Amino acid sequence: MLKQRAAELDAADPLAHVRDRFTLPKGVTYLDGNSLGALPTAVPAAIEDAVHRQWGTDLIRSWNSNGWWAAPVRTGDAVGRLIGAAPGQVVAGDSTSVQLFNTLIAAARLRPARRLLLTDPDHFPTDQYIADSVGRLLGLEVRRVPAREAAAVLAAEGERVAVAAYAPVDYRTGELYDMATLTSAAHAAGALAHWDLCHAAGALTVQLDAIEADFAVGCGYKYLSGGPGAPAFAYVAHRHQRDFDHPVTGWHGHAAPFSMSGTYAPAPDITRARIGTPPLLSLVALEAALTAYDGVDMADVRTKSLSLTRFFQECAELLDGHGFTMATPREDERRGSQVALRHPEAYPLVAALTARGVIGDMRAPDLLRFGFNALYLTHADVLHAVGELRDIVTTRAHHAPAFQDRPTVT
Repeated sequence: MLKQRAAELDAADPLAHVRDRFTLPKGVTYLDGNSLGALPTAVPAAIEDAVHRQWGTDLIRSWNSNGWWAAPVRTGDAVGRLIGAAPGQVVAGDSTSVQLFNTLIAAARLRPARRLLLTDPDHFPTDQYIADSVGRLLGLEVRRVPAREAAAVLAAEGERVAVAAYAPVDYRTGELYDMATLTSAAHAAGALAHWDLCHAAGALTVQLDAIEADFAVGCGYKYLSGGPGAPAFAYVAHRHQRDFDHPVTGWHGHAAPFSMSGTYAPAPDITRARIGTPPLLSLVALEAALTAYDGVDMADVRTKSLSLTRFFQECAELLDGHGFTMATPREDERRGSQVALRHPEAYPLVAALTARGVIGDMRAPDLLRFGFNALYLTHADVLHAVGELRDIVTTRAHHAPAFQDRPTVT
């Protein structure tokens, strides 16, 4: 019956044709796109052209003739279309950690009389580390308040809060939080809302402009499939750009970078969020990867994502009695684009799955994580993955010695 349902759902999939825009290894079911997206077919040719023609032949002329200089903003606008940002508010380049640091500092500087920064104790570790660093540098109190409690804290003592820095998706469990409600609560308290979209961009119907978000960052290598180490992006709402006080004032953010002035004068628009020379080859790869979304409606992406994750949770009932518990909410409005299961033997189970060509990942201590990129996954893939997991746990195949030693990256 599940096979029939998978076939019916896949037959009605309006995004089925988009799967051909990715290079997927034969015999692999890839459920780790929430860590590293699959390779878009447009990327290799773009990289080859950037290396052999643009760099190899055109050399430094490529800054003008091949649009290298404008690439951070051009790519930023392409990301912006996926996260509900009008042109001129997103710039790509640097890593997520760098973008987090820069935008958090700048956000806090916009509220100099306020000495409290809220962040999530369940945030990805880097977000917490950066928040603590910003707190030390600016003399702010950093308080860890769970996302579901943040609105209440803002209502009670919001006059002290400079920035509320959160993510719409819990990176471990895939639980989804209401961006609009928390942003509104921050603004009602006079604070700014800062969002980490690493697990949302390209997977959810994010509407930064509509909810009047202030700042956001996100990586380019998860659902956006820009490749390992792909540049991250930063969103700075139009209304904040002229007051955006960048902590790292590199020459690419200068109002007239080729004037070679010895005094920094920030650009009046989103380009003041730039720093220095971006990693062009990686930026070319990300820009090419984003063409996989050409003609794709993010509402359709979200609808299919919910269908895939809902079907996974339905199929996971096949695992009942084998020590698994569901860590991800079943309500559609509370679920991002991943599903996590808890099991005391999470690592060897994931390792055994990987050996069978079903690739997910785990997060300590006991989470098996499965990410669902609606552009290239099918419901048949979902059923196959759960079937393999059921076979592994029932035959205890994960107890083999080969699956006990953990590598550096899990």
